[in-house]
Amino acid sequence: MPKDVRRHSKLLVISDTGMVERNGQIFAFGPVIIELQELLALFDSITWIGFNRPDQIDNTSYMEVNSDKIKTITLKSVGGTSISDKISILKNYPRMIHTILSEIKKHQFIHSRAPSNPAFIAMLLSKRFPEKQFWFKYAGSWVDKTSFFYNLQRKKLKTRGSNCKVTVNGKWKHQPSHILAFENPCLNDDDRKIGKNIVNKKECFNKINFCFVGGLNKNKGIELVLEAFKNINSEKIGRLQIVGDGVLRKSIEGKAKNLPIEIKILGALPKNKVIEIFKESHFIILPSKSEGFPKVIGEAMNYGCIPIVSDISCIGQYVSNKNGFLIKTIDSNELFLKLQESMVLTEDDYQTMIKYNYCLAEKFTYSYYLTKIQQLIFHKN
Repeated sequence: MPKDVRRHSKLLVISDTGMVERNGQIFAFGPVIIELQELLALFDSITWIGFNRPDQIDNTSYMEVNSDKIKTITLKSVGGTSISDKISILKNYPRMIHTILSEIKKHQFIHSRAPSNPAFIAMLLSKRFPEKQFWFKYAGSWVDKTSFFYNLQRKKLKTRGSNCKVTVNGKWKHQPSHILAFENPCLNDDDRKIGKNIVNKKECFNKINFCFVGGLNKNKGIELVLEAFKNINSEKIGRLQIVGDGVLRKSIEGKAKNLPIEIKILGALPKNKVIEIFKESHFIILPSKSEGFPKVIGEAMNYGCIPIVSDISCIGQYVSNKNGFLIKTIDSNELFLKLQESMVLTEDDYQTMIKYNYCLAEKFTYSYYLTKIQQLIFHKN
């Protein structure tokens, strides 16, 4: 718990995070559960609104909500791109508004995770309650081109009242004073201890191992990764390990068989297994087309993986040529060139980079995060 913590009574969290019931217990997306458990250092209880997602019954990245201090409320899941999907979303708005409004009335401190339909409702309602304190976390890119609805939410967040704070990925010029740069937390004290031990022992003078951790879809760039490796001929390459699942998995499995390097496609893994992948890898590759700031970059840095990542959103504010490789043009040729650069690093340069990144990863700890919440977000009236 951070020093001089000021405990508040109750926190309301409004999100579109998936939740599902298994054998009478509620499960939800693991990283969000971990974050909320850490927030209990500041609050006595949390009421958490999310989407009912029965289609995620077998999702291995879901964890049980096992704290009696976290109460869950589910909304009917909405979304999609077709006209019928949009009509369904609008039809569900009255019910979502009723649930969210009734909970806002019960809470002084409200945290909403945008961009999402529940967050948009909370934005509209925030002006009705100037005496309450709202915190909106915008998870996507704050500056890159985006859809109409996401852009509408960014505009709304820029004009919220004095009772609202908005946290975004990165620092940007000409922002209103209530728009704050915040790192996404992903590391606890144990992670830091384990990471320090790994970094102190890691070497890169034999075979070089790479990993990809993310969704297997076009936006995350997994196809570009395989295209880039198709043209590399180097005896220094050990293996490429791919962690994640998605619509392209079968396609990726087929393409991987034709590449001249060892590739392991592991699917979605729990955190402890992902740490093992980081421990074995020297570089993490993430050629995304759009992002806020992926937590996986901070996690990989903590465990001695140098990032080879897209220069989008605020990523370039944390990764430069002194601690990683930025992909300026997101295509397989540019990625191929960065992979070649990574393989000619000297051992001294590699050690300098991973130690720098380990220190930088302190910004992605929960203790750092909670301290900033105390200092900049919530305060007692």
